[in-house]
Amino acid sequence: MKVTDYIAGFLSQQGVTHVFELSGGMITHILDSLYEQKKIKIITMHHEQGAAFAADAFARITGVPGIALATSGPGATNLLTGIGSCYFDSVPAVFITGQVNQHEQKGNKQIRQLGFQETDIATMAVPVTKAVFRVERAEDVPTILAEAFRIALSGRPGPVLIDLPMNLQRGEISVSPEAFKVVADSLGSDDLNVSFWNNFYKDLNRSDKPLILVGRGVLCDKAQHQLIKWAESLNIPVVTSLMALDAIPYEHPLRVGFIGSYGNRWANLALGESDFLVVLGSRLDIRQTGADTKGFRGVKKIYHVDIEPAEINNRIHDCIAVEQRVGVFIQEALKQKALIAEVTGHPEWHMKIQALRLQWPDTKELVGLKGINPNKFMHELSLTSSLAKGYIADVGSHQMWAAQSLELKKDQFFLTSGGMGAMGFALPAAIGACIASGNKPVVMIAGDGGFQLNIQELQTIVRNKLPVKLVVINNRSLGMIRQFQDSYFDSRHQSTVWGYSVPDFEKVAKAYSIDAITIAEEAEISGGLEKLWMDNSSPFLLQVMVDSSANAYPKIAFGRPITEMEPLSKPIDIEST
Repeated sequence: MKVTDYIAGFLSQQGVTHVFELSGGMITHILDSLYEQKKIKIITMHHEQGAAFAADAFARITGVPGIALATSGPGATNLLTGIGSCYFDSVPAVFITGQVNQHEQKGNKQIRQLGFQETDIATMAVPVTKAVFRVERAEDVPTILAEAFRIALSGRPGPVLIDLPMNLQRGEISVSPEAFKVVADSLGSDDLNVSFWNNFYKDLNRSDKPLILVGRGVLCDKAQHQLIKWAESLNIPVVTSLMALDAIPYEHPLRVGFIGSYGNRWANLALGESDFLVVLGSRLDIRQTGADTKGFRGVKKIYHVDIEPAEINNRIHDCIAVEQRVGVFIQEALKQKALIAEVTGHPEWHMKIQALRLQWPDTKELVGLKGINPNKFMHELSLTSSLAKGYIADVGSHQMWAAQSLELKKDQFFLTSGGMGAMGFALPAAIGACIASGNKPVVMIAGDGGFQLNIQELQTIVRNKLPVKLVVINNRSLGMIRQFQDSYFDSRHQSTVWGYSVPDFEKVAKAYSIDAITIAEEAEISGGLEKLWMDNSSPFLLQVMVDSSANAYPKIAFGRPITEMEPLSKPIDIEST
């Protein structure tokens, strides 16, 4: 069997239904084998970074490792940002890069390059992958593929890269793809003992203001429903990180809101005031806690559950460490809850949180704003987008307005680039998300800056007839960085307003044969959204004009506790992130 025929068969055996790629000479054998096999659909993108982001989103929704292919040299290096995004956001993926023939590789020669487009992508990818494999013999391909899938899915998920020389792709091997079944490592450590659970529930009962903080680890384990069941059994309010907005529906009575640097003010205030915190699969990075880690910690009892031990007691110290997969922890917590005395309902705490929510509504953070209030728009977008399978946000101010104000319904997802924070993520990721959802409608939300980074993928949407609803929040600037310049550089807007410009995205969409409309006033929102959803089976672009001075508020005043947020408080130091 030809090596690339084996690869096609193996991918199909693992449940892969789509691969994302941009063709190049060094992957033509793989593409031809996939085409001949006809079991896996090839989605051709217009940039390798787009292929990587699409594979990322596809994997998050299906749980099957996303697959992206690229040729050697620039094709392979163009994958790196998407590989890094998978790595930091714990997304299982397998990236396969074609490499020049082995006889064209420089080896130990003291030269820069021998073969055309020869590039050492394997070395470059090491810091942002769980594993890298340089294939040296055709007969090793079956073992390497199986190991790549196992590693990508085991423990904290992440990407793996396989670099495969052209001459080995056309080699012959004698093993069948069915011979290799991938089995991921076990879900975590042994069950916690009864003593742990007694102490846990005693600490909970002694608290007056408990909270559960949910991170992406819950989504990695697909434990959302178990989480809600457990929270309901305890009647504990739930806050979420940016990467877990979709862990609990907006309308659920225990949902408090989104926390962190740009979190809902009431949610940050509740987090600051809490005296008992269970952290489930969240790194507690600076975007969640603010720079004042002592202020975040306060006197609260913190149980930190994570599959990766090094993430616990990293920035926030003196946490009770639970080195376990969060899905396993929640399952065990539900069992133990039934054996232990009833937990207090904390009605006063719920009333306090509701009072904070009423005192600090998200739609009142931007005072005196002309035109469309982006937070109000996000609420209205949600109300008209019940048919959407989910939302994909790019990176920037619009990302925070979306996180603050989208009303996610049960089983709707929210995807964004968190750890990498990669502008340009949303458009190609929306393609992967739409395909993973069975070509059902999804809503992409991007700013004018991020949208332009991978704007070429509009053609991929058209070619594949994908019902992606494209919402471009156009403030004619790189707003989040412009806001940073207002805070620290006396409003010198170099490269964010000065020297920056945008096209009319309505005209751009129509050039790609995508219908589009522009709105600029609140009175136009309803009509614009009606047009957005007029045809559920086709793409549509809604350009939303927003005042260039609109800030992403509230925002933790850098150096201050999580409870002190701009514009009411001022930063005491210049932020580094």
